[in-house]
Amino acid sequence: MNNFMGWMTDSFAPKVNKFAKNAWIAAIQEAIMAAMPMILIGSFATVLSLVNIYVKGFPDFSMIGTFSFGLFSIFLSYLIPNSVMKHKNHVEISKQAGLAGLAFFLILIYPKLNATTGAITFDSNSFGTGGMIAALIAGLFVAFIMNLFTKFNFIGEDSGLPDFVAIWFNTLLPIIVILLVGWLFTFQLHFNLYAGINSLFSPLINLGQSFWGLTILMFLGFSFLYSFGISSWVLTPVIYAIELPGIAANQAAVAAGQVPTNIFTVEATTLILIGGGGATLALCIMMAFLAKSSRLRMIGKAALVPSVFNINEPLVFGAPIAFNPILMIPFWITGLITPILLWLSMKLHLVPIPSQPFQMWYTPAPIAGWIITKSIAGVIFVLAIFAISWIIYYPFFKVYDKQAVQQDLEWAEDEED
Repeated sequence: MNNFMGWMTDSFAPKVNKFAKNAWIAAIQEAIMAAMPMILIGSFATVLSLVNIYVKGFPDFSMIGTFSFGLFSIFLSYLIPNSVMKHKNHVEISKQAGLAGLAFFLILIYPKLNATTGAITFDSNSFGTGGMIAALIAGLFVAFIMNLFTKFNFIGEDSGLPDFVAIWFNTLLPIIVILLVGWLFTFQLHFNLYAGINSLFSPLINLGQSFWGLTILMFLGFSFLYSFGISSWVLTPVIYAIELPGIAANQAAVAAGQVPTNIFTVEATTLILIGGGGATLALCIMMAFLAKSSRLRMIGKAALVPSVFNINEPLVFGAPIAFNPILMIPFWITGLITPILLWLSMKLHLVPIPSQPFQMWYTPAPIAGWIITKSIAGVIFVLAIFAISWIIYYPFFKVYDKQAVQQDLEWAEDEED
């Protein structure tokens, strides 16, 4: 165990963190985070739609979701190349890169042109999370071309022209190249690159929506890597590429009179992240109210409010759970068992599979259980997960608390000396 901990601490974790800080990976993470308010607004619209069930004549706010969460891929197509340019220290052309990404994405999703009226029509599904992978590919391609052409500026810094004029001419050629590629695929070869990309990545999405995809990615992202101080945001591009199209497909299925089938969604996984990754709310309550160590009681009480809202960084790095073998083990066990229980409960139809976007993962667990599943079964499931996590953490908590009490005494003696 000591050798494994040493390898993870000194070799593996630094390499993963270095990978996460790569300009291209960091740009995707940053773009998704920048678009998060629009996702949350769409979730708010979902909450308002629940009122329609109980209050007749209540306004339909679904269009708010359509023009926020429903435009997620459009936002990404602009934000990704914009962010990459900033990470590559080409801030002066970041906006132009973003605009090129937006234009390129709109070409890729195969618009239909009416020669008579001049109207352009799009498949609105491609604007939302259904087009997320196409937006990622488009954004990264545009960023690659824009970054490549920074080595071939037509107008140098010493030209004497205003900076904005130099930027105009230096970005003309790469943007032309980008749009020509889109024009070639869509209007000359009549190839729907959007559909092609989705078909190419469908095996990945299908794998992600499988039992093993859900279990492994949830365990790695929210428990194993996190216990070594590696944020779950490292896997965000992969996880979101599975989760967001998943809930969009569920929503479309219900609208078509079918049943939702995708379990690996933000909505469903929120039900097992009670207190944050590893379902740590139970551990936090133990520390706050059952710990004999004054240090653990203080940490537990300080982390209690964030934990209620599923934010557990204060606990993971304050208790700490990270790099602490005693608490890492139950953290891993919980992170492995809970996605398995989620999969089984929804596959066996004990808990309804979510069919509407609800990205407000910070909603307290019992409330989220009702809003997400629109059922008492969802609330019962959340309470059951909490009870199971309590049973898993409790013996390890007792061991760690006893150890912490001894440490507190030793530190007190050292201070007296």
